[in-house]
Amino acid sequence: MRITIVSGFFLPMPPVGGGATEKSWHRLGQEFAARGHKVTMISRRWRGFPHDETGAGIRHLRLPGWDHQSSLLRNLLLDFWWSWRVFFALPNADIVVVNAVALPVWLGWLKPRAGRVVIMTGRMPKGQYRRYRAIARVLAASSYVRDRVLAENPGLAPVTQLYGYPIDWRMLNESAGSAPPTMPPFAATEVVFGFVGRIHEEKGLMLLTEALQLLAAQPGLPPWRLLLCGPTDVARGGSGPGFRSRLMRQLSAVMPTERFHLLDPQFNERTLAGVYHRLQVFCYPSLAAQGETFGVAVAEAMAAGAVPVVSRLACFTDFVRDGQNGLVFDHDAPDAAARLADALRRLLTDADLRTRLAAAARQDVSSYDYAAYAGRLLADFEQLTAPAKPASSAS
Repeated sequence: MRITIVSGFFLPMPPVGGGATEKSWHRLGQEFAARGHKVTMISRRWRGFPHDETGAGIRHLRLPGWDHQSSLLRNLLLDFWWSWRVFFALPNADIVVVNAVALPVWLGWLKPRAGRVVIMTGRMPKGQYRRYRAIARVLAASSYVRDRVLAENPGLAPVTQLYGYPIDWRMLNESAGSAPPTMPPFAATEVVFGFVGRIHEEKGLMLLTEALQLLAAQPGLPPWRLLLCGPTDVARGGSGPGFRSRLMRQLSAVMPTERFHLLDPQFNERTLAGVYHRLQVFCYPSLAAQGETFGVAVAEAMAAGAVPVVSRLACFTDFVRDGQNGLVFDHDAPDAAARLADALRRLLTDADLRTRLAAAARQDVSSYDYAAYAGRLLADFEQLTAPAKPASSAS
C-alpha cells in the first residue's frame, strides 16, 4: 500500500522536537515501511533536515510551518493555512492519515487520489467533526473521545473505531534505558514519584504540590522524592517561564530543593525510558477534561513498571482501573489534594500494593505496543482499500 502520514504544523518528523503524535506516527511509519509498504511523511520544515529526502523506505516531505501558539484561535488559523499547504503537496496514495484539523473538511472530495482519509483523534473535538465528510476511518484515542466525535457527527459512527495510542511497550518493558546526564542519583530505599509531560497548569501540577505538602506533614513515612520531566516553554506546549517559576517556588516551600528535580524534555526514547524506569509511582493529576484524549505518558510509565495515579478523567478509564492496575482520585472533589495525598501515601507505605499494581499495569498496556498496533491498522487499511465485491446475481 501507499500510505501518507500528515503531521501538524509545528513539529518535524523524526520527532526531534518532541510531540506524542509525531513520535507515535513516525514509529508506525517505520513499522509500515518494514512490512513493505510505501510511506510518505509530511511534517514541518526543520533546521538541519532536508526539505525532501528518502531513507529506510520512508519519504520525508517537510513544508514551512510555525511554532505552537498560546492562543487557540491563532493555532486554528495556522492549521487552516497548513492544511492548504499540505493539500497541494500530497502525493497519490491509498491511505492518507491526517493529524490536522481543517484538512479533512475538503480533502476526501477535492483530492480523492490522495487516498482514503483516516483521522487520528489526537486532540479533543471542538466542533470540526460536524464538517467532516468522505472519511474512511476515525481512530478514536479513547471511549470518551469516540463519544464526543459521535455527538458532533453521528454519521461517523460506522467508520469510528476505538484504537487508543501506540507505545513502545517492548522496549519500555525489557530495557531500563539510559538515564539522561542531568538525572540525579537516587537512593535504593527512596520511592520516586514522577510526572512526565508538558509543564502546564492544566496538568494539575499545582494540585500535586498541594498533595505533597500534606504528605510531607505526615510523620514516619518512608523516604520519597519527586521527579518532573517535560517542556516548560509555550512553543512546546508548556505554560511558560512564569508558571515554571511559580511551580518551583511552591515546591521549595514544601520540601528541600534536593528532593525534587525538573528535567528538560527527553526526545531520545532510550533516555526517556531511563526516566520512566526511575519512577515507582507515576502521578498524572490532569485537570484538562477538554484536553486529554488518552494519556500516552501514563501508558508508557505503566509499561516501564510504574504504578499510575491519575485524576478521574474519562479518557483514562479505558486502561487505568482503580485498585487493579493503578489508583484514581476525584480531582473535582473539594478535598482533591487530600485524596491525591492519600493515594500517594498508600503506595508509599505499602510495597506489596505497589508491586501488585505495577505488574498488572505493565501487562494491561501490552496491547498498545507498536508492532501489534501497526498490525491492526494495516489489516484495517487493507479492508478500506479492498475493491468492492460485485453483487451476486441470481442465475
